[in-house]
Amino acid sequence: MALDNLISVTFSAGDLATIDDAINSIEGVLVGKTINLTPELRQQYGRIAEQNKLFVNKAKTYMEQYPQHVPGFLNKPEFDKDYTAREQIEMRLQRLSSLTEQLSDTKTLLDHDNYHNSITFYRNMKYLSEENVPGSNVIYTDMKQFFITTSAQKPTNPTENVDPKDTEK
Repeated sequence: MALDNLISVTFSAGDLATIDDAINSIEGVLVGKTINLTPELRQQYGRIAEQNKLFVNKAKTYMEQYPQHVPGFLNKPEFDKDYTAREQIEMRLQRLSSLTEQLSDTKTLLDHDNYHNSITFYRNMKYLSEENVPGSNVIYTDMKQFFITTSAQKPTNPTENVDPKDTEK
């Protein structure tokens, strides 16, 4: 194990099957119940801020305390249904967001470890190629392509690199 190995984790086939089954189960339950907004619609509707959630909570409380003040054109049962579903989704979304962040952070560290170990291997192949170890040059040349950069030409001043004698009249 390398000295700078940041993480070491494995998933058994059973672990992956359990995760996949859980995700498939969640996807199955959500079919027909969730919406996938376009970026434009997502921007149009946005999200309500924490202050507005408090406002919605307060309105719900008052609608329940004073049902006589709820306008007839406001569908209170639908409001309650939406409110309950939003609460149910939010609780699960927080849990899923936490899991997503954990998986993403774990992947970041795994990517870091893999990249740095690959760099170490590449440097070793470069060294072996310079030492003319049989077969190493092909590997080094193949891997070197990932590090070839074209140098951007520095804009030059028109008077730069001009012999002063050439500018005299």
